[in-house]
Amino acid sequence: MRLNPFTGLYLTDPASMWRRILDDPDGVHYAEDLGLWLISRHAHVRRALADATTFANALTLAPVYEVCPPALNVIMQLDAPPTTAAADPPAHPRTRRALRATFANTAERVEAEYGEIVRRRVDQLVSRLAARQGDQVDLIPEFATELPLLVVLDILGVPDADIGRIRSWADGQIALIWGQPDPAEQVRLAQGLLEFWHYCEDLVRQRLDSGHRGEDFISRALDYRDDDDSVLTVPEVASLAFNLLVAGHETTAGLLAHTLDQALSAPQRWSAITADPGLVPAFVGETLRFAPAIDGWLRVTTRDVTVGAVTIPAGARCLLLIGAANRDPAAFHDPDRFDPHRADVGNHLSFGHGPHFCIGAGLARLEAGIALSRLAEAIPGLRLSPEQHRSYKPNVAFRAHRTLLAIIDVPAPAGVLAVRDGATAEVRAA
Repeated sequence: MRLNPFTGLYLTDPASMWRRILDDPDGVHYAEDLGLWLISRHAHVRRALADATTFANALTLAPVYEVCPPALNVIMQLDAPPTTAAADPPAHPRTRRALRATFANTAERVEAEYGEIVRRRVDQLVSRLAARQGDQVDLIPEFATELPLLVVLDILGVPDADIGRIRSWADGQIALIWGQPDPAEQVRLAQGLLEFWHYCEDLVRQRLDSGHRGEDFISRALDYRDDDDSVLTVPEVASLAFNLLVAGHETTAGLLAHTLDQALSAPQRWSAITADPGLVPAFVGETLRFAPAIDGWLRVTTRDVTVGAVTIPAGARCLLLIGAANRDPAAFHDPDRFDPHRADVGNHLSFGHGPHFCIGAGLARLEAGIALSRLAEAIPGLRLSPEQHRSYKPNVAFRAHRTLLAIIDVPAPAGVLAVRDGATAEVRAA
């Protein structure tokens, strides 16, 4: 089987490819074009995510293609210790404990510690958009990617002035690992990744040299380690910051983009949300299932393992198709229907499962919920531009919109006001 994630149908309509894979009786396939085993069914993906002993994380952040020698030489200089996505026991349980202690990860803690930050940043960006009445804007760079990056900079205590280069470095890491760059681009992206790592090392070194501690994540992590390398090393603190600066905004940016796309592509959905903000949490939850920001994730087998009727050999790289698992009819009723009030939405795997369940899930939900509610309140007439056509950046793991062109219309058009009550009833009944 060929997946062809970088071109054609998978870029424009991934769900049709997921359906073909799910409909095949084998359920597990080898993608010759990628050299990866594809695991698609909900039960199988969930099992692989939970079993870090058999499906290890060591190669999760290794590029999916053969890197050219000059780029590989640069990558080999990157000495960031594995702490989160690429870590396995015994390092991962220890660094995960550090994260839980220093990064808010429950709904209550997230609201208490980060709620004010999120609301301030949302208000800042929404006000900026609302001031552009009548303009066409691209909601990806001007809202969806900027909001979570500003929030994570605040949490880590990083100056706003660095937003441009951090965004460029983070985008470059995703393209380098899960994209298909040509050799010259590989070298450029690898050099950017190394600069990014040195930047994170410097952030930590500045805290250490100054002796100043605040309430930011880096300060908390240094306080938590308490000069004890058996708890957490200084490079591990830098590695945690390094990972949070990417994972803390790229995935939430994707969630925001997908949520806005789903809300605005069917005007009656947006009308219902503007009429009843109480619909927002369920709408965000269904977006997570229906259109996950990460629709594939990498693992490597440590032994021969049978999945369904297929035996995957030891040492094989596997692509866990989270997007397909979220459309598995064995786990979801009418899975290809967007239904914000489905009873089975909690079964989605968009935040992972098991020991690597996304530590930032609570923050992502809070940001998406506040952002959608505030936009609906401030710009009720927001609508997609006729020029908007859905397309995604070529990538094995991250489902990222190229654009989301919208018209800023602060007052809701008369037609929207007239149908709002009926639209609310329609969405509730969907």
